Amino acid sequence: MSLYWRIFLLNASVLIVAVLLLFGPVTVSTPVLLGEAIVLVAGLVAMLLANALLLRLGLAPLQRLTRAMRTADLLRPGRRAEVAGRGEIADLTRTFNTMLDRLEAERAVSTARVLSAQEEERQRIAQELHDEVGQTLTAVLLQLKHAANHAPDELRTELHQAQETTRTSLDEIRRIARRLRPGVLEELGLHSALRSLASEFSTRGLTVRPHIESGLPKLDHETELVLYRVAQEGLTNTARHAAATHVDLRLRRLPHGGIGLLVKDDGLGIGRAPDGAGLSGMRERALLIGAELTIREGEGGGTEVHLNTKRDKAMS
Repeated sequence: MSLYWRIFLLNASVLIVAVLLLFGPVTVSTPVLLGEAIVLVAGLVAMLLANALLLRLGLAPLQRLTRAMRTADLLRPGRRAEVAGRGEIADLTRTFNTMLDRLEAERAVSTARVLSAQEEERQRIAQELHDEVGQTLTAVLLQLKHAANHAPDELRTELHQAQETTRTSLDEIRRIARRLRPGVLEELGLHSALRSLASEFSTRGLTVRPHIESGLPKLDHETELVLYRVAQEGLTNTARHAAATHVDLRLRRLPHGGIGLLVKDDGLGIGRAPDGAGLSGMRERALLIGAELTIREGEGGGTEVHLNTKRDKAMS
């Protein structure tokens, strides 16, 4: 039965009851007596309550669909509105679910293209930093060294300071280039890349402890890159915002055969802060390989970032 006829019959039934009451034994005097007024008001209230109840029951599926529409999030796929009964609302719910399927598929394709272009741009910038800026600073460093060796004593100290400043800038550029293009990931694999990442983020105030389980299956390049980037973003957020002193970086095999990545710190916790560009980027990367990403408060405080891949991402 369509929504139109359902609402029509609900209201018609209330009106029929009201007409039947007019043909009943109840009469109304002029002026209206107190008892008659009480009966009329009670009848009106009863009809209004019955109409409200029937409308609520009839429109309940539409309200459930509205809640599903409000909570739909393409970064958290898989949530669908429940299809109940038959009729227009059920058809509308199925259409909405089909639309979500299409949007999630299109979002996955567009995200893959964007992230691929982003990685290519990262590699191009890293290459230019290494080949152009890095080589230029290396030449400047050599020139400063030559000048310092032939300079008078009163200028030699200042030239040595300029050498140290240039050397520090060169090291910083190399560090940025490594973050943009994880060469160690391509050359030595995910395990060595994560250990290198932990060492890079470890400072005097922050200790990153890598725990890499041995005997893990080999993963395809796309999955390794997503795991690396999520770990990198998690450590970056911890270093910038968490005020943590220790971070655990774990990579292990999951019971169902997939691979699990955990970045857990002892910092301030994520609280109710909205997702920024970093967290949204991690969710998009997780969607790229069909992995499950969970970001939550740790049991003992701090923040936990869990990324669990599917079993079929492991290469035999």
